[in-house]
Amino acid sequence: MTVTSPELDPRTTALLVLDLQQGVLASLPGPEEQEALLSRVAGAAAGLRAHGAAVVHVRLGFTEADWAAIPAANPTFSLIGRGRLLHHEDPGTDFHPRVAPEPGDLVVRKTRVGALSTTDLDRRLRERGITTLVVAGLTTGGAVLSTVADAADRDYRLHVLSDGVADPDPHLHRTLMGGVFPRTAHVVDTAGLLSLLRASR
Repeated sequence: MTVTSPELDPRTTALLVLDLQQGVLASLPGPEEQEALLSRVAGAAAGLRAHGAAVVHVRLGFTEADWAAIPAANPTFSLIGRGRLLHHEDPGTDFHPRVAPEPGDLVVRKTRVGALSTTDLDRRLRERGITTLVVAGLTTGGAVLSTVADAADRDYRLHVLSDGVADPDPHLHRTLMGGVFPRTAHVVDTAGLLSLLRASR
């Protein structure tokens, strides 16, 4: 089954920009790919803001208390806790300047992979009447996958920005974009997304 999407209503739509942080961007293979991704996501964010949609910036970062709360049974995050990695004030956890939050944007700090599981983002979106999410950022097999799966269970209408997500593993990226995400989300590129917004006027 492939999900199709009607025109987007910017009043009920939010762009989630996931983990476009200095340290996470370094996982991509080269500066050209990083720059191209940042340019496309920045363009999508500008277009959505111009139509009145919400833009949400999500980053991964930890406090001392967050590290202490990570159970040893969590193999990925226990390594982060033991190594005291990704402190929320570390420059590596900052948003890249090309996609930095602007006045009126929402900003969320998380301590696990998905954007919704360790944050108050779901509540904040629902308070604004947001029912549609456009997901962009890093990585396709990490925060994007986790957020899409969680948001689908929470009954959001979903779009994945096909040219606004990336992963260090190109095979995994292609598998998710071609075979997994289309089951629960409308996969659309930046130009197509902006066309859906224009059509809603």
